[in-house]
Amino acid sequence: MFNIISGIFEAAVALLEGYCLQYFLGSFLEKRLIKGRRSGWLAAVLYGGGKWGLKLILPSENESMRILAKQALICLILFGLTMCFYKAVHMITVFLVVTFMAVSEISFFLAYMILQIGSHLFALWVIGFEKGYITSLDAFINILEVTGNGLLILMSAVFIAIFYVSLRKIVQDYREKDYAIRRTELLFILTPGMVGLLICILLRIIMITVENEVPKLLYDKYPLLAWIVPAILLLSLLSILYGIKLFQDMIRLNREKSSRIILEKQIGSMQEHMREMEHVYSGIRSMKHDMKNTFAVVMQLAMGNSEKEKEDLQTYLSEMNRTFDRLDFQFQTGNAVVDTLLNMKYHEAVRTLPDLQMDADRLLFPETLLIQSYDMGIILGNALDNAIEACGKLKEKEPEAEIFIRLSSYQRGKMFFIEVENSFDGNVIRKVHKEFPATDKADKEAHGIGLSNIRHAAEKYHGAVDWAVNNKVFILSVMMQNERGAENDF
Repeated sequence: MFNIISGIFEAAVALLEGYCLQYFLGSFLEKRLIKGRRSGWLAAVLYGGGKWGLKLILPSENESMRILAKQALICLILFGLTMCFYKAVHMITVFLVVTFMAVSEISFFLAYMILQIGSHLFALWVIGFEKGYITSLDAFINILEVTGNGLLILMSAVFIAIFYVSLRKIVQDYREKDYAIRRTELLFILTPGMVGLLICILLRIIMITVENEVPKLLYDKYPLLAWIVPAILLLSLLSILYGIKLFQDMIRLNREKSSRIILEKQIGSMQEHMREMEHVYSGIRSMKHDMKNTFAVVMQLAMGNSEKEKEDLQTYLSEMNRTFDRLDFQFQTGNAVVDTLLNMKYHEAVRTLPDLQMDADRLLFPETLLIQSYDMGIILGNALDNAIEACGKLKEKEPEAEIFIRLSSYQRGKMFFIEVENSFDGNVIRKVHKEFPATDKADKEAHGIGLSNIRHAAEKYHGAVDWAVNNKVFILSVMMQNERGAENDF
């Protein structure tokens, strides 16, 4: 009876492991088939059935070889299921398979402590039977069976709980799931899992020894190991979890460093153009001061009748026109920083995209705007960079396409909204568990952080960022709270 119940529980636990597998892989990889949920469950059932069936087909003559063969076959099953049901990338696949196996084995041996502790109950029942507290043999056998089944159920529950919680912790901590991992980084996060897996394989090989043709547990021979081994395994599991967290923190710090460098460059560029704007305004004041002398010269040249004087007049007027062109601001929103930024970005863009149409007539700022000009510059600067880049890509693919950027803003109650619309080629790369579209550039660490910078600036004002696609028009919406003190909460 005990063997039947034990077999049922082994099958059930294998299926639950399969569920954890589809959850774990599905959190990192995109499903290959359209009906992704069904394919995930199919992968779970195949893994559970395959693992449970391995003990039926593997020979038991050589225990060491059987254990190694079983682990090797489980590894092959995992790789096969990953390749069949998921769009696997081989670097991350190695990490997922090894980590899954290591966490599974470590969780099993930690849960195995339940049987070690519970084995004292069997000794207690034997003493009770010998002293006559349990008078019936059938009752004694039933008690042993109930105890064994209860311990098996408890061990299985503890195993699944540790296993699932550990995998969930890894999924939550591994935030940068679209990060292109390098070989040295793979080795860094793979080593704790490999060490833990090899320790567990070693334990399976040496756990049961034979003395005088009598099987004997390693824990019975060396009782102290009953505490040392779980401690080692627990430390091994923690090294896997904290190694992954440390790796992700390193990626986040590198991204923040790259983002900060870009922001510093943007700030430097904005400061430079602010100085240019001050120079322009200074030039306007100087021209106003000299306007009387200028008109006197014009009048003197206009009264001349000779051809040379007429040519001098035309030359002088042409030079004045060029001077006024240099002082002209095409975009005037009422915000000095935004005006400078818009004009700077536009003049830079039209050098390579001469037919770019930029419309900012509806980009207006209320007199009571409490959002700092610095943050407004960060938002619009990154948004314009992305929009100009998208227009350039569209122009490369379709030279006759119309390229445009439209900026607008409005206020609803205490909330201030900015919208940036731009034409693009219609190609959007969406990633699972990602808020924004992914960059299609090879250097993903140095690019694709513009929208994140916009989000960080908006969050200072309890705001948010949203995006949408309408045919070949990309629409970016930024919402911020226009209320005094909002930026001071962060």
